[in-house]
Amino acid sequence: MRITVYLTGGVACYKAVELVRGLEKVGHEIRIVMTKNAEKFVGPSTLASLTKYPVLDDLWTKENQASVPHVHLARWTELALIVPATADFVAKIANGIADDAATTTLLATKAPKLIVPAMNDQMWNNPATQRNLSTIEGDGVKVMEPAVGMLAEGYAAKGRMPEPEEILTWTNEQIKQTKRLNGKKIIVTAGGTLEAIDPVRFIGNRSSGKMGIAVAEAAANSGAQVTLIYANITVPLPKKPLIKPVHVESTEDMLQVVEKYFTACDALIMVAAVADWRVKKAADHKIKKQADQNTLKLSLVKTPDILKTVAKNKKSGQLVMGFAAETDELLQNAEKKLREKNADYIVANNVNQNVFGNDQNQVTILSRKTAPKKLKRMSKSAVADHLIDIIAKNLLNK
Repeated sequence: MRITVYLTGGVACYKAVELVRGLEKVGHEIRIVMTKNAEKFVGPSTLASLTKYPVLDDLWTKENQASVPHVHLARWTELALIVPATADFVAKIANGIADDAATTTLLATKAPKLIVPAMNDQMWNNPATQRNLSTIEGDGVKVMEPAVGMLAEGYAAKGRMPEPEEILTWTNEQIKQTKRLNGKKIIVTAGGTLEAIDPVRFIGNRSSGKMGIAVAEAAANSGAQVTLIYANITVPLPKKPLIKPVHVESTEDMLQVVEKYFTACDALIMVAAVADWRVKKAADHKIKKQADQNTLKLSLVKTPDILKTVAKNKKSGQLVMGFAAETDELLQNAEKKLREKNADYIVANNVNQNVFGNDQNQVTILSRKTAPKKLKRMSKSAVADHLIDIIAKNLLNK
């Protein structure tokens, strides 16, 4: 795996050198990013000699003036590991600050992120640090708790960086988690379907496709082969080898494509916001507005219920997860959907809460076997990670 290791300015930096060597020994390809404070403890030449690659510590050197090194490295990275992570660096991650080579590169990468904090116990226990850690965990960053041991200040307390062997084991466990869906086939639907009124106009909704695409990326990051069936979206499609995008327009189109792939899939995650109604007969020409016309009547009929139609043919071992976008009586409507549509899970979200097009979401997960679980408001990527974790645990336990 291509791992970028970020070293920040703590005395535990010297241990990180041994960790880098350990990561290389088990076959990972390593690049290094260092803060200027980290270089006060370990020289970049040491890390460059180990990785056989220049250390990125400055965006403005002559070699970097004609390129965009942080973006290149961010795209190259398959896993970002910050070790040791100081309280200052944790605060910057939590608040999206990009004021040096390390924070700028980290902000640019979409790769999974692992951090290993190391600091004085009083800094660790400070409410601000704990708030920042809670924020980055909500964004999907995995945190390894510091150890209890002798600190640089000369007394034993929590805040010490774990030993390199422990970090290596933990990192490899996290990597295994990211590939736990190897060989599994997952269908994800995304975006809003469009129902034609005439060749120009349509009935649609406000869905951006962000949530569905986040779920598709999370599934692919876990090793699954993903068929992303998408309708109208306002964000770029993911460019991952494991994601096969299939475009549709109407609800009927989406149903046909979902049915085509459903037989061979392990799980279906219906995130798309499908139109519930279509025009009974769409015009084959643009409907012109007449000078004396003040109203336009359209005869609407129901569109197919994709979730219900497909889930009734679910085979043993297949999982179906649906979404319920509601404006009122969230849990009641979601529970009804869970009962009536033969889904294994329903993810309920209140779309009154500025959900469409937003980078964050707050959902409640309902299942047939457990009580509803309300997640805190977090990034859609973090929500997607939670959902794929549920899918993976179910599939691996079957």
